[in-house]
Amino acid sequence: MRKRRSSRSRSEAPPPAQAYYHISSVARKFNIHPQTLRLYEREGLLRPSRSEGNTRLYTDEDIRQLAVILNLIRDLGVNLAGVEVILNMRERMKQMESQVGEFLEFVRTEFFAGKEDEFEARRRSLVKVSSTTIVKSGPGEAGRP
Repeated sequence: MRKRRSSRSRSEAPPPAQAYYHISSVARKFNIHPQTLRLYEREGLLRPSRSEGNTRLYTDEDIRQLAVILNLIRDLGVNLAGVEVILNMRERMKQMESQVGEFLEFVRTEFFAGKEDEFEARRRSLVKVSSTTIVKSGPGEAGRP
């Protein structure tokens, strides 16, 4: 399995504006062994910050990421390699969403400058379809009057 490198250096202290959690409290919260968290870090699935004393510090974002990882492993039976692929795909999808948003903003400013009402009308022109319930018919009911 390919290991990712953290963009944070080991000696760099995290910014003080966020809440941070120690490995023991995170492990207790999710009912896992701290060694499991270390494994996830070694595999590149989690990248906790480090204090000046090199203590792992987990942010709220790290905890959300851990919840996703544990959901994939515990509830869906995905192995660590599969988790890595899924997390990479999620990150790629976020990047693509951002790029599409930037492109749409460019199109709006370049092609609809001075025509904001027309742009808004076109944006609202898509018809919303409510979800329907599919009902299975009996053997003699399909296609017969």
